[in-house]
Amino acid sequence: MANVDKERKENEKDDSEKPIIARTPYDLQRLKLEKLMKNPEKVAPIPERPKEKTTPHVPDFVRNVMGSSAGAGSGEFHVYRHLRRKEYARQKFIQEKEELQEEAYHNKIEANRLAAEERTAKKRAKRLKKKKKNQKKPKKEKTEDKQTSESESDESNGEDTND
Repeated sequence: MANVDKERKENEKDDSEKPIIARTPYDLQRLKLEKLMKNPEKVAPIPERPKEKTTPHVPDFVRNVMGSSAGAGSGEFHVYRHLRRKEYARQKFIQEKEELQEEAYHNKIEANRLAAEERTAKKRAKRLKKKKKNQKKPKKEKTEDKQTSESESDESNGEDTND
């Protein structure tokens, strides 16, 4: 019996030391979850988002021009279909990219317009405040100047009539 216990302990040690191979995606996910649950306080790694897809540069000049002439082999159809699919994907990518740029442009224009409105509203308020402040002040200086000029003009008018 002692020998059997020793063998079991050795087998358990060997099992824990052997790397466990995941044969199915289910086993792989189960192993990952077990590893995470061994230490729940440990922070789980969160992968970053993949980068945006970019299409390879398509040359403007195509040397292998496909024609619609009779006698094209049956294999040419698949080549044509592949080229067509590739071109449609490229055009779709370009169109989506253009839409994103256009949206960003319109957002920027709108933000600039709002900022300009805020600035003008602030300056308008400042002008109105200054105007109200000036209206409340009495206009003594200007009225005195007008009175003196009127009296001078009256005197000059009176002198001319006496002659």
